[in-house]
Amino acid sequence: MRTSTHPTPGPGQVVVRVRAVAVNPVDAITGPFRRLVTPWMRYPTVIGSDVAGEIAAVGDGVTRFQVGDRVVGYAAGQERLRNSSEEGGFQRYVTVLERVCAELPATVTFEQAAVLPLAVSTAAAGLYEVDQLALPLPTTSPSPRGEVVLVWGASTSVGSNAVQLARASGYTVIATAGRRNHDFVRTLGAEAVFDYRDHEVDQQIVEAVGHRHLAGTIAIGSGALSHALRIVGRTTGTKRIASAYPDPLTRSRSLLARARGIRVTSIWGGTPVQSPVGPAIFRDFLPVALSTGQFRPAPDPRIFGIGLEHVPGALAALRKGLSATKLVVTIDPEEIDP
Repeated sequence: MRTSTHPTPGPGQVVVRVRAVAVNPVDAITGPFRRLVTPWMRYPTVIGSDVAGEIAAVGDGVTRFQVGDRVVGYAAGQERLRNSSEEGGFQRYVTVLERVCAELPATVTFEQAAVLPLAVSTAAAGLYEVDQLALPLPTTSPSPRGEVVLVWGASTSVGSNAVQLARASGYTVIATAGRRNHDFVRTLGAEAVFDYRDHEVDQQIVEAVGHRHLAGTIAIGSGALSHALRIVGRTTGTKRIASAYPDPLTRSRSLLARARGIRVTSIWGGTPVQSPVGPAIFRDFLPVALSTGQFRPAPDPRIFGIGLEHVPGALAALRKGLSATKLVVTIDPEEIDP
């Protein structure tokens, strides 16, 4: 057995004995592009945002967790206001802020849970932050609002979570995905799913929205913003678009959109780490929603290997592209202290 010592958590923090981690596109950025995305990071550093495991220690003021509890958490070491190697996800013991950590029911495995943190945080940032779509927060007993949220790119990690969160806020969801992923997106709660490759997709979505109020749009992926602008311009509603992974023309498109009364914002997935949205999702919503099955970890995990030495290979595989799945690396409990 390989032994390890864990860090000491500060006030409002917990230490997680990691059992599974997932990889995200932001983790796969290398070279000078890393400096463009996170120029504030100090080196040496530890990257990785998605962790699931067991509580190994709790800091002062933490009453929600006890040692041994099964949890999933957002490892915020890459965030500007955290910038801490102890809070990076790709290690055996990770310090996590209690406010972005959620209890796991026995029905959810560590591998399933590991797909959630950054994706659910990014989706929540786009839907709920006051400078994004600013929609009402999700509940475990939502009342139908009669309004629509459009999720362009719903089979992605962020999109999968955005569909479910929007439904939990009482909205009807219209979505896009590749044709082979339509059934998957419907199981998440979308009313209708359209093929983003279809030449008539914009018109199809406008017709599906009909006379209903379009409460907001999450645009994910290359080309998504262009489609979203055309659709929002032809429907009634808030005229708000939250763009994830925007294309290089986002700024110029945003200026043109503003002249048409459309507001485009870029999502930063770590915003809930510091804002009230973080605990609203991780503390108040996810534990119950996961235990009742109202919210499910999505997309499904694909186990890439056992042991942190498999993380570089998982990142290389991620760069080649994935669809409706997320790569997860597990950690053998024999590698860490019992």
